[in-house]
Amino acid sequence: MNKIIECVPNFSEGRDLEKVEKIVDCFRAKKGVKLLDYSSDSDHNRSVVTVIGEPESLKNAMVKAIETAVELIDLTKHTGQHPRMGAVDVVPFIPIKNTTIKEADKLAKEVAEEASNKCSLPFILYEKSATAAHRENLAAIRKGEFEGMAEKMESEKWQSDFGPATIHPTAGLTAIGARMPLIAFNIKIDTDNLEIAKNIAKKIRYSSGGFRFCKAMGVELKERGIVEVSMNLTDYSKTAMYKVYEAVKIECGQYGVKIIGSEIVGLVPMQALVDSAEYYLGLEDFCMDQVLEYRLLNE
Repeated sequence: MNKIIECVPNFSEGRDLEKVEKIVDCFRAKKGVKLLDYSSDSDHNRSVVTVIGEPESLKNAMVKAIETAVELIDLTKHTGQHPRMGAVDVVPFIPIKNTTIKEADKLAKEVAEEASNKCSLPFILYEKSATAAHRENLAAIRKGEFEGMAEKMESEKWQSDFGPATIHPTAGLTAIGARMPLIAFNIKIDTDNLEIAKNIAKKIRYSSGGFRFCKAMGVELKERGIVEVSMNLTDYSKTAMYKVYEAVKIECGQYGVKIIGSEIVGLVPMQALVDSAEYYLGLEDFCMDQVLEYRLLNE
């Protein structure tokens, strides 16, 4: 592949794995497209796919995946811990190799235009593609979720950029746009008290005075009888994983609870892991060139 753009679509289905596989099949064995990873969470009732490709090939695969998800997912029957407004909740495009954020933005708009025509699905541009400052933040767009989105879209502030002026009756609304890489990072806590997770999330997220590039919320994991602080780190070079981990650990101490584990959803830049290893191991004068796999890939 000469030009590589990454796409990390989030689909509002994490329990019916047969449906998930049908959606993921849209990215398998397609010329110019490579499926890197996908994962499903039954508590969140959500699946996250990571795929890379050349712009035109990636566009075709993503449009087909949107069509498939709209056919299979009915949000009027959907429940889960993760906020959602669409069967295809969010579709970000990230420049990776020989591409720019402008090219990722162009691709996002092309996908939105084609998919809205084929599926009668409304799209709102977000992040770097947003048409206004108040539409940049995904959480602001998603507020009200599927159930409140039809009324929300009556306001000129929240009209769609592509597609119908109101929600799809079963597939809702999709946010789409170009952005830089982020890390989906969840920290699990040994309590079933959701208020603790919510309070900790409030302390560390930027909108409440926390880390500049951290979005966070408290989530209940009913199957495990615990809660987690679910985060998106939108610039790991300025808000590192180890910084939010240590902050969550300190906040846990205020409630007499402990961290019992963490997870990264999807893929993560190697540098983010190197930064954390450097911090916890107290490494001096360490650089990426000392990572064996990095050297092998860049020889």
